[in-house]
Amino acid sequence: MPLPRRVPNALLGACLLSCMLLAHAQPGATPEPQGLPAGGGLDAEQVTRLRYGAAEQSAAPAAAPAPAPIAGAIATLWLERGKGASKAETVPVTFGQVFAPGALKRETRLGFVLADGKRIALQMDAKAFHADGTVRHAILSGILPAPAAQPMALGLVKLNGDPRRDPAAPASANATPAALIQAGLTANVKLVIDGKPYVASLERLLAKGAPAVWLSGPVAHEWHASAPLAEAGGQQHPHLAARFAVRWYPALKQARVDVTIENNWAYEAAPQNFTYDADIEVGGATVYRKAGLTHYHHARWRTLAWWGGAPALHLRHDTRQLIDSLALPNYDPALKIDERALAQMASAWKGAATEPMGVGTATQSMPGTGGRPDIGLLPSWAVTYLLSMDARAKTVTLGTADLAGSWSMHFRDRRTGLPVSLLDYPYMTILGKASDTRNPATGKSEAFPGCARDKACDTPNEHDVAHQPNFAYLPYLLTGDHYYLEELQFWAMYDVFSTNPGYRQNRKGLVMSGQLRSQAWSLRTLAEAAYITPEGHPLKPHFVQILNSNLDWYNAEYTNKPTANTLGIITSGYALSHPEQAGIAPWQDDFFTSVVGHVADLGFTKARALLTWKAQFSVARMIGKGSCWIDGAMYGMRVKDSAQAPMYATIAQAFERSRPPEIARLACGSPEMATALKLRTGEMTGYASSAIGFPSNMQPALAYAADAAGEPGRKAWRQFMARSVKPDYSQSPQFAIVPRGR
Repeated sequence: MPLPRRVPNALLGACLLSCMLLAHAQPGATPEPQGLPAGGGLDAEQVTRLRYGAAEQSAAPAAAPAPAPIAGAIATLWLERGKGASKAETVPVTFGQVFAPGALKRETRLGFVLADGKRIALQMDAKAFHADGTVRHAILSGILPAPAAQPMALGLVKLNGDPRRDPAAPASANATPAALIQAGLTANVKLVIDGKPYVASLERLLAKGAPAVWLSGPVAHEWHASAPLAEAGGQQHPHLAARFAVRWYPALKQARVDVTIENNWAYEAAPQNFTYDADIEVGGATVYRKAGLTHYHHARWRTLAWWGGAPALHLRHDTRQLIDSLALPNYDPALKIDERALAQMASAWKGAATEPMGVGTATQSMPGTGGRPDIGLLPSWAVTYLLSMDARAKTVTLGTADLAGSWSMHFRDRRTGLPVSLLDYPYMTILGKASDTRNPATGKSEAFPGCARDKACDTPNEHDVAHQPNFAYLPYLLTGDHYYLEELQFWAMYDVFSTNPGYRQNRKGLVMSGQLRSQAWSLRTLAEAAYITPEGHPLKPHFVQILNSNLDWYNAEYTNKPTANTLGIITSGYALSHPEQAGIAPWQDDFFTSVVGHVADLGFTKARALLTWKAQFSVARMIGKGSCWIDGAMYGMRVKDSAQAPMYATIAQAFERSRPPEIARLACGSPEMATALKLRTGEMTGYASSAIGFPSNMQPALAYAADAAGEPGRKAWRQFMARSVKPDYSQSPQFAIVPRGR
């Protein structure tokens, strides 16, 4: 059965009445709740079967097993050879690593221990820290023995004693940008526009001195430099710029060159698309060439190349450790990703969608309706990668994050070189009248310049906050690549400046005025940017301040407000946008609850009280007096009699007014109810067997509620898991979140 289309708010009224008349019921006989198995020592297939149901479970799990944990290790990673790997005896590895609060002091040295007991020290560039001063996120680099035909297990451990005993790498003299140039590295960009060449040279930028330092230590150095594309005579292109990030491993004489071409200046006059022939060379060899590439306004694209030989390695991270760090939701570790899903991802990754200005596996026009894989705390492809650590899923996840640059919402401040900040331009927006953008403190308009001419900014890539995927957070966590950090920052700032300045209270950046799902995804992206942006980065305090302003607003409006509704629902913005402005979409409210749970896990304490308040709505729909869990994930719910009427005081009233009376006479969960609703006994309404159905949308919210609401939350979760029909998440796992059991 096809899923209902998730229509824009303006159209919801036309369909809601029929959607709401699904069923009405009252409490009665229900299946005996089935608790979750303890996990751990139980067979993984048994855990999966009990959680999701054997009937829907695929018989073709991904082939690669997880590595056996190495005793005493913080995490156990796994290094394997990729296609075309060189025969070098040693290989460079750099990756991102996240840690739970209190797990790693900043002065601690880290290393890998191999299966044979050999220890290899790692360079640690600590980037972000928890409130207690311990390391939150670091970029680790090492020189490792090349893996043989079989994958090599790596135990991440704390090293003690004299650093000279476990050196991270052989000593390298004069590891400077000048030394890299002298070693022979070259990297050049040439764009030919209307027959006129524009160029940028990495070695010229490094020779000018003082590039930004991203990594520095005995294993790896990474420098960043940028410049506008310029003609031979030196005249700079007003819009197009090249950004280089070069990561050098001096001991191995290898370097990774990261080239990004941008059309992003926020306040440059006459923005427009440009069509050009692109040619990028590294070490004298062409690494990317494309004729007739149309580069959309306020978009960017990226290519990577190696100088001195590509390692061609795949590093599998420790999924359980990543989730236990609280940086990621508690995706069910018992879930096995279907091999067919991985094979399909690999076969579909080709063609124009994977080229610059393509969108990878994301939806090109985000406002399009209907359930799809890019909606959730993380998109389906990213969760597939997280749970499988498969190289094919990694290619799609990182590749789609690269292509997040293809949407025209990247606004870079020429003054700072960073994504524009709301704290610097509190009246900037893409909406509203010219008068809305006038900053009274300066007397100047902060509106972005209009396009150069009609259709000069046309693009098929349509961005939208309400359906925005989480492109770059997981890729940055696991790679430490600066490109992904900036993608996260670009999208987070877009989310808060895309609304009218007055509605968002200018520099506060409040997201409460939009659709409820847009409030949810904005808060998610903003919190992740505040959480993971490195300490000392100029935008770190900006993201934290804007996030706190939003949490303060929600707590004042709901958590701490004596007159707030007693249902635990968000009513701000367009949440009450159904017939007569008297109903809500519970699935959108579930998105918001799950985001608040994720934000609380990230350590933002103001989200915890809000989560406790929000959890009551999820719990009540499962076990509340007068509710019926069979329709706990209904498409639409009436919450008052009219736009002017007061909110219902109880969940029983909401269920009563949202169902036809002929269903109300039937016992909740009874065979008679199932027959009337054309369901199996114990099956929830809302496409219960679908991995993107409304019960699936509800699952993350209920999982966070189970941890936040005490025994009622746990009881509601048990009732939810007692349903007779569960989805198969093995091919689409973005909602496969379970309680942490804390």
